[in-house]
Amino acid sequence: MITRSSGYLTVRDEPVSRAAQRLHEDGYVVLEQVFTSDDVSVLRDEVASVFDQWPADERRAGVAGDDWTPFRYEMLNRSAACQRAIGHPRILETIEPLLGEDCHVIANTAWWQQPGDNRHLGRFWHIDSGPHVPRPPGVPWDARIPYPVFAVAAHLFLAPCPLDAGPTGVIPGSHTSGQAPPVSRLADDDLEWEGRRATPVVAEAGDVALFVSDIWHRRLPPGPADPGRMFVQCHYGRRDLAQRIRITATANHLSAEAVDRAETRRQQTLIGLHPPGFYDG
Repeated sequence: MITRSSGYLTVRDEPVSRAAQRLHEDGYVVLEQVFTSDDVSVLRDEVASVFDQWPADERRAGVAGDDWTPFRYEMLNRSAACQRAIGHPRILETIEPLLGEDCHVIANTAWWQQPGDNRHLGRFWHIDSGPHVPRPPGVPWDARIPYPVFAVAAHLFLAPCPLDAGPTGVIPGSHTSGQAPPVSRLADDDLEWEGRRATPVVAEAGDVALFVSDIWHRRLPPGPADPGRMFVQCHYGRRDLAQRIRITATANHLSAEAVDRAETRRQQTLIGLHPPGFYDG
C-alpha cells in the first residue's frame, strides 16, 4: 500500500480497510450497497437521458457502428450524478491506498447492454492495458514488495447483475502474473492462474465492483434469462497516467503546426497523438 504525503509516493504505514486489502491481494472486490435505491434511480434517469441525447461515438475505425451502441463516453462531462457518484467516499477509501491520494479519473463510460447483447470484444479474456510490470512466465513476484497497481476499474451497478446477465468474470490473483492471458486461450472457460479459476462478479443495483486493470477478466456468457446490463464504468489511475476521457485527436497539448509536422505514425505517437485503445475505446 502506498501514500503520497510529501510529493513522493512512499509505503503506507497506516492501516487500510479490508476492502482495500482484498483489492490489492485478489485484484478485485465488491462493495455492497454503496448507493441507495434513490441514488440508483437518479443515476439511471441521467444515464438514460445521455443515451437519448448523445449518439454512439465510434472511437476506432473499422469497428462496426452497432458495436458502439451500448456505450456512452465521458460521462462525468455529461451527467452531474455520475460525477458525484464516482467520487463516493467508499470508492476512494478503497482505491487510494493502491493508487495514491491524488489519483484521478482516466476514463468514464456508461454501459447499457440489452438482453442477449454479447457483441462487445470484452467477451474474451483480456487486461485493461499493461501488464504494467511485465515478466516472463515462471518468474515469481517477491512477496516482500507490495505489488504495484497503476489503474483500477469500477462498475457502479444500476441494475442487478446475476449470473444469467453474463457478469464480468475475474481470475483472482492474475493481476500479479506480469502477463496477459494466453492468446491461445482467450475464449477458454477453464482458464486459470496458479490454480484459481474465474469468479463471476455478480451484484445488486447499488453495489460497486472494483478490479485492478491487470487482472485477467472477461464478460462471461449470458444465460437464457439474460436481463441485460446497466452500469457506469469508471477507471481511476495514478496521477502519472494521462487521462483518456477524450481521444488524443481532440484533447491534446499541441499546436496545429506541430500536428501538421507529424507525418508518420511514430511521429504522431511521439507527440501524444495515439490511436484509441484500452480506456478510450
